[in-house]
Amino acid sequence: MRTSTRSNVDPFIVMDVMEAARAAEDAGRHIIHMEVGQPGTGAPQAAIRALQDAMAAGPLGYTVALGLPALRARIARLYGEWYDIDLNPDRVVITPGASGGFILAFNALFDSGDKVGIGAPGYPSYRQILKGLGFVPVDLPTATEHRLQPVPSDFAGLDLAGLLVASPANPSGTMLDRAAMGALVDAAQGAGASFISDEIYHGIEYEAKAVSALNVSDDVYVINSFSKYFSMTGWRVGWMVVPDDHVRVIERIAQNMFICASHASQVAALAAMDATDELEGNMAVYRVNRSLMLDSLPKAGFSKIAPPDGAFYVYADVSDLTDDSRAFAAEILDKAGVAVTPGLDFDPVRGHHTLRFSYARSTEDITEGLARLAKFMAER
Repeated sequence: MRTSTRSNVDPFIVMDVMEAARAAEDAGRHIIHMEVGQPGTGAPQAAIRALQDAMAAGPLGYTVALGLPALRARIARLYGEWYDIDLNPDRVVITPGASGGFILAFNALFDSGDKVGIGAPGYPSYRQILKGLGFVPVDLPTATEHRLQPVPSDFAGLDLAGLLVASPANPSGTMLDRAAMGALVDAAQGAGASFISDEIYHGIEYEAKAVSALNVSDDVYVINSFSKYFSMTGWRVGWMVVPDDHVRVIERIAQNMFICASHASQVAALAAMDATDELEGNMAVYRVNRSLMLDSLPKAGFSKIAPPDGAFYVYADVSDLTDDSRAFAAEILDKAGVAVTPGLDFDPVRGHHTLRFSYARSTEDITEGLARLAKFMAER
């Protein structure tokens, strides 16, 4: 049976690294996971209890396509708490993870063949989802002097239908301040391009609060998720905020593509939003881990790193150590028992010179992983 040309998307290399690490563990090795971008913690206990209560009360079925009204209202309140934004809950749409939000946004905003700019390095699935839907991803090579974030000159004259940015970014962890965010929104809108802001790592910040695109304009799409700060990766529930006149557009697409996000996950997500003490406890671990990474990685020989303002990653330039980041990552896994992600996932052109290290797991794991990396580099 034939396959479509749209199905010819690249593999998600970090998943291949995870599989190699799993195989090593099956063979009896103890692997430290610095490859995967998910919290080492589970969902907040309040979320689990809320779902248990809901399941005991009766069956869970479809919700309306836009999501549980109580959850949409609570998310709108979050924008007041975090950003001092008075957000109408009607603009909030609950999605099957942030990935579902991207699918909805791309289908709502773009036509076949439209070009969409994405920063490189950047989350690899942006590129593959766009390709799979028949759109044209346009990598915008970012510069260290711009903190690996796009600037307006990067897409001037490219005739983009859309611009997608992430702050804090994956893999770099760098953030856009209000002026930089505003400049990108203004430039995109001035060029007639739709603006999408991936804010999935909001809440995981260290020196300053992340700026939402909604602090700059209402005429944007914002996508977020319960996977990172709320520690609910496997629950596959997220949200998006869209302009008033796009709500019905998104609703029609969501009705047909997904019916709704998981009812069970929505119940748990609502309770998770008020589990502040537990969530901030997770943040305390990330802060310790980040400090350990910034201290120990340069000592081990990984000295050229992007400033991780948020998220839980360190992105390192290893061009002085290798010309093949994928082979280097495989060597680190084999000899040190530490799984890391080659930069080719995030930047197909320059990623052979970079690695991403995640510090989302326990401090005990991070400490052991850093010790193994130091020993590996000393013996290499």
